[in-house]
Amino acid sequence: MKPYMKNLTPQCYVILNHLKKGRTLTQRSALMDFGVMALPRRISDLKEAGYTVHSVMEKNTLTGQRYARYSLTK
Repeated sequence: MKPYMKNLTPQCYVILNHLKKGRTLTQRSALMDFGVMALPRRISDLKEAGYTVHSVMEKNTLTGQRYARYSLTK
């Protein structure tokens, strides 16, 4: 399926541009860098628009807390 960009929110465009540069994104970095509070929802919006977003679960070595790191699959 070919991705399409209609009906994407401005936050989705910011996230998509970041991911298209080959960078990754976590909930914390999305909040700190872009003010995006609901990253999982925005990632879901991108997936619904046809983009293939890959997520990897990671664990903070200090706190043990798990989090997702998102990237765009080519």
